Amino acid sequence: MDGEVVVRGPDQFIGYQDPSLNAEAFTDDGWFRTGDLGQLDAQGRLTITDRIKDVVIRGGETISSGQVEEVLNAHPALADGVAVAAPDSRYGEVVAAVVILKPGCVLDLEDLRAHFAASGLAKQKTPERLAIVDELPRTSLGKVRKAQLRTDHFGADGG
Repeated sequence: MDGEVVVRGPDQFIGYQDPSLNAEAFTDDGWFRTGDLGQLDAQGRLTITDRIKDVVIRGGETISSGQVEEVLNAHPALADGVAVAAPDSRYGEVVAAVVILKPGCVLDLEDLRAHFAASGLAKQKTPERLAIVDELPRTSLGKVRKAQLRTDHFGADGG
């Protein structure tokens, strides 16, 4: 099960000059919130699984975009793809996919749903919206700008 990654130590970040930022960045007992989700294995090793801002909160359930992307990018028509949260009046947010197709390939939402059903991933983790793009916007470090995709394609504020 994923949990929020928090850290504390003598070499860690000690805080902001603005106290209101500290209230969000630290737990009540002084642990810094990294913004990551992770899991500890049986040996106590931490694996980072996602960014908190990249999860989808669908009807109160937290869905990891990384888990969805693993299945998404296994689709044979895709060159690349990411999962983002899209606003939804019933669930608050739903999973949405933004994809780049391989040359000559086509994809629609029904085909994508069939792919997810065959994967065995829980139904609520299946994308309910789809945007097909020519490229994914990236930062100078190569990370996909998911907030921009949410805003551009699904009308979300980008968080």
